Amino acid sequence: MYIDPNTGGVLFQALAASLAAITGVLLIFSRQIRQFVARLRRGARKDESEETKE
Repeated sequence: MYIDPNTGGVLFQALAASLAAITGVLLIFSRQIRQFVARLRRGARKDESEETKE
């Protein structure tokens, strides 16, 4: 079986483009992601404090 030498280059380009797209999405939506995580953590803390009061 023969694999074309350029296959590695094509795979690298596809992986690099995918990584760039994922990084771009994370950077664009970083504020919303942080707010969502903070809301989840606040909710978890609220649940814990209600359990300790009982």
